[in-house]
Amino acid sequence: MHEHESLFADPKNWVVIAFIIFFALFGSKIWSALTGMLDDRATKVRAELDEASRLRKEAEAMLKDAQKSRDEALADAKALIAGAQAEAARLTAATAAEAEASARRREQMAIDRIAAAEKAAVDEVRYTAVDVASIAARQVIAEGLTPEAGSALVDQAIAQLPSALARRAA
Repeated sequence: MHEHESLFADPKNWVVIAFIIFFALFGSKIWSALTGMLDDRATKVRAELDEASRLRKEAEAMLKDAQKSRDEALADAKALIAGAQAEAARLTAATAAEAEASARRREQMAIDRIAAAEKAAVDEVRYTAVDVASIAARQVIAEGLTPEAGSALVDQAIAQLPSALARRAA
């Protein structure tokens, strides 16, 4: 059988006793140091989380501002494009109206020139007829007009009319 050994004879028991005494004497100091370190670490983590939250809020605000600026720029661009299209349509209509008016003016000028040329031609024919008639009248008066001579004179005047018109035209 075993001899009953004493509690203090086993080295394992001394280790347990030393461990208990050590923690009894220094446990509160170690515990406070550990909790202090953990509290400091928790404070740092909280500060980092607060900083991250603040940075996230700033980033979200900057994103909202950027989106707002982009939306405003898009609206401005659309307004500019719409204005440019309206101005282009207005200029196209104005140019077409101006071209139409210019064509009408040119057409009217051509019609006026043709009318003036026709009037000049009619006036030329009249003046030539008057000249031929006056020459014929002078000849009739100078020769003492007999009926046969008068007929011959009229026929002669009519025959000379084309050459008189050609002289007037030249």
